[in-house]
Amino acid sequence: MDGVLGLGGWQWIFLLEAAPAVLLGIASFIWLTDRPEHATWLTNEQREWLITRLAAESRRAPRVSHESVWRVITNKYVLIMALVYSGAAGASTSLALWMPQLVKSFGLTNFQTGLLNSVPFGIAAVWMILWGRNSDRTGERVWHNALPLGWMVLAMVGTFAAIGSLWGMIPLLTLIAAGTYASKGPFWALSSEWLGAASAAAGLAQINALGNLSGFVFNYLIGWIQAETGSFPLALMPIAFVAAVGTVSVLIIGRRQPRTAIA
Repeated sequence: MDGVLGLGGWQWIFLLEAAPAVLLGIASFIWLTDRPEHATWLTNEQREWLITRLAAESRRAPRVSHESVWRVITNKYVLIMALVYSGAAGASTSLALWMPQLVKSFGLTNFQTGLLNSVPFGIAAVWMILWGRNSDRTGERVWHNALPLGWMVLAMVGTFAAIGSLWGMIPLLTLIAAGTYASKGPFWALSSEWLGAASAAAGLAQINALGNLSGFVFNYLIGWIQAETGSFPLALMPIAFVAAVGTVSVLIIGRRQPRTAIA
């Protein structure tokens, strides 16, 4: 049914979801500054701490040196981190699209489906903040990236045993959601440290582009596998495989990563 101004309900959902991002984008042009010394909304102590912190980080030698854009986007660390991100990105986009259908398949109403579907994401939102704060406090990035991906893989495999039980499936979906979102903060921090300021723009763009492209592919795979086999757990296995490879990869290439705790 069309709503106000001739827009459908689904169109209003997109508008309401986009409004905060648009408003924050406008506010960033007005409020944010290029350098911390120009940020009048920081106290003197906060400003000095941030300047010192950024100066210390800039003195660290990044793993990806400042080269041409092509050499940056084909660098082995950039490509490996794109693979690592593919597991998390694929899981998050696939959950957003397919989880409501899975939950509703247990015979729930639309309202019950929406309410129950929000539980994994609500818990994941809180856990993401706590996990990221712990990574900053300890300065550890590699394991804070690998562990969420690891438990996400185990939870995906566990869905085979819980496919007939709604109350067995919800905790597993929560672990998957918590894994994909908890890994992202430490992931981008680790990627930024490896790239350094000179190569960050091209490197981060490449990682983000390849990672999100995998999410596009995974969504089609899930739909095709589920249509052919009728099994949602089986449809998750391509994501689980990529996430498992990403988990091992980040542990191997990050084994000598130093800690940089935020005081």
